[in-house]
Amino acid sequence: MHLEISAAPRASAPTLVLSAGLGGLGSFWQPQLAELRKAYRVVTYDQLGTGRSPAKLPEGYSMRDMAAELASALEKHGVTEYAVIGHALGGAIGMQLALDYPDRVTGLVIVNGWLRLNAHTRRCFQVRQDLLLKVGVEAYVRAQPLFLYPADWLAENEARIEAEDALHCAHFQGTENLLHRLHALMSCDFTDRARLITQPTLVICSQDDLLVPSLCSQTLNAALPNATLKTMPRGGHAMSVTESGLFNQLLLNWLGETAPALELLEPLWQKP
Repeated sequence: MHLEISAAPRASAPTLVLSAGLGGLGSFWQPQLAELRKAYRVVTYDQLGTGRSPAKLPEGYSMRDMAAELASALEKHGVTEYAVIGHALGGAIGMQLALDYPDRVTGLVIVNGWLRLNAHTRRCFQVRQDLLLKVGVEAYVRAQPLFLYPADWLAENEARIEAEDALHCAHFQGTENLLHRLHALMSCDFTDRARLITQPTLVICSQDDLLVPSLCSQTLNAALPNATLKTMPRGGHAMSVTESGLFNQLLLNWLGETAPALELLEPLWQKP
């Protein structure tokens, strides 16, 4: 598994592990890296079977497998204590890590996540799966931004989206891998285990998320024993990209409040 680990800005800097959604690529977090690296050692990675972590995923691939792969890769690099910031599928990986490796996970940030898929989100993923199987990779890739970004942002960033489409088609993770990862995502259910996730948790969502309704984050927040909910008014499913300024501010403020030792570093991220 391909990991990128930034240099710690100081010896005692905490470690943050950033986990992307179904796309699986560490580059998803580019809008956050500069700010986070001022105060933290930051780990990004391409999930197994995607990007620079090529692999043929097995039948029955599960969320537990995804968590174990990441824990093992981190341990090989000497990273055994960290907070996890996860977007959608990445948030589910974070919750699974918190359950299976509670002594390693110090905190969680779950971005547009869920306890289990609701009917709307399941329908969205089924439509995307049908596009992949019945029309093809290009149709799947071209439809993806519709679920990620607000319509006005898409219209204003047409050239960027076209370039991303071409890149994603050229480096597509493969139909079988995607279906295995999608099945793992759609079948995981934390409803009966959420009470066991006691780490400090930030649940953050966007009100205009087309893919995962904000109600899912409200339900998740209520189920976790030590969670805080922050709701952004807009930004879509990928609001960490489309509204990165506000997202970064909310994220860094919570991290600072959760780790009192970092209070002296607040001027690095607080806006005047």
